[in-house]
Amino acid sequence: MKTLAILIISTLVSLALTQQLPGQISSIGTDPTQANIPIDEILSGGPPPNGIPALGFEVDWQRASESTPAPQFVTQDEAAEWLGNFEPVIAFHIGDEAKAYPLQILTWHEIVNDTVGGAPVAVTFCPLCNSALAFDRRIPVSQAELDEVSGLNADLEASDLPADFLTTYAQQGGDADAVAGGVEVTFGVSGALYNSNMLMFDNQTSTLWSQLLGVGSVGALTDTRLLRYPAQIVSFEEFRTSFPDAPVLSQETGFRRDYGRNPYVGYDDVNSPAFLFRGETDGRLPPKARVISVESPAEDVAYPFEAIAEVGVVNDSVGETPVTLFWEAGTASALDSANIAEGEDVGAVGIFSRELDGQILEFTQTDDGVTDTQTGSTWNILGQATSGELAGAQLTPIVHDNTLWFAWAAFKPETRLYSE
Repeated sequence: MKTLAILIISTLVSLALTQQLPGQISSIGTDPTQANIPIDEILSGGPPPNGIPALGFEVDWQRASESTPAPQFVTQDEAAEWLGNFEPVIAFHIGDEAKAYPLQILTWHEIVNDTVGGAPVAVTFCPLCNSALAFDRRIPVSQAELDEVSGLNADLEASDLPADFLTTYAQQGGDADAVAGGVEVTFGVSGALYNSNMLMFDNQTSTLWSQLLGVGSVGALTDTRLLRYPAQIVSFEEFRTSFPDAPVLSQETGFRRDYGRNPYVGYDDVNSPAFLFRGETDGRLPPKARVISVESPAEDVAYPFEAIAEVGVVNDSVGETPVTLFWEAGTASALDSANIAEGEDVGAVGIFSRELDGQILEFTQTDDGVTDTQTGSTWNILGQATSGELAGAQLTPIVHDNTLWFAWAAFKPETRLYSE
């Protein structure tokens, strides 16, 4: 009877939240008549737009959400006073500039609007899916889209996008030929969920964006694709070793939060149900099995953490791209213990192209770590050659997500599930 009562209450709460959602969308000016997902399957996670405050958010065109402080950064030695060695951070770099974004901070803010390597970026984390993804904040738009959103927001401006942006955008499946320019935005947390995944909103058009897919879901820019960057969850210790001079996101955010405490204790128990999830369950893996997921125009693939950990190294191909995945112990889960620093060791995974200077490398796990069979060079979890003939070389990271199976399978039901 107690279980039945809980189920009934949960259902009523979900229904009530669903009924409130149109008002939640309209409060930030989103056009609900344009959507590629069912509006009645979008649920409120509880907080209003930017009730979970994204960092570096600039006031939106409707003046519904206030600006928030820009992200601040500290040295690694300063961060070590409050950040444990095995705590998970998002390691992110463009060109020669790298930064670490601790999940103990992103758990409470979910989005950091920043600039890295000269590019305006949003580094994001959805705790309900364990999804860590990074996007360019310049939204590529066609002339028709630009005309439409300019009609909504008279202050909106577009600028030319660089050639390398458009090349990468085309590689990721975007229609680069149709792009008339880029609209630079900041992203906020809408408070709405689809398939238990965060829907972001931008401050210039109030389009809702699927964080896991990086695609406009509801509003004027529905179906528009964001440019994604590789972002990797590793331990703070590994980040310090690999990028010794790189700064770390500061706890001085302008908000009072219990950084380091996990408000989702036990959430990543492999068989536990997902919060406000109504999607189809794919029984090929337990709902909250961790996977590295890769989306490409050729195919979508999921690599179970467990399978990678068993062998240490995987050599595979996604479409025609030869890839390798490395696994390494020593990174805590952000969703296990009340104290993130004491979370279960779930390890870390990196995924990279196996092509380096025109040569396709093959990798293997040895007593000395990961080595390539062609030169015997040793490689770390961030794809850097640390010794041997190729010392100093960097493998090209592959855009991916480090997520939970239920979410990826709901969005990508036809995904190929890797097995040896």
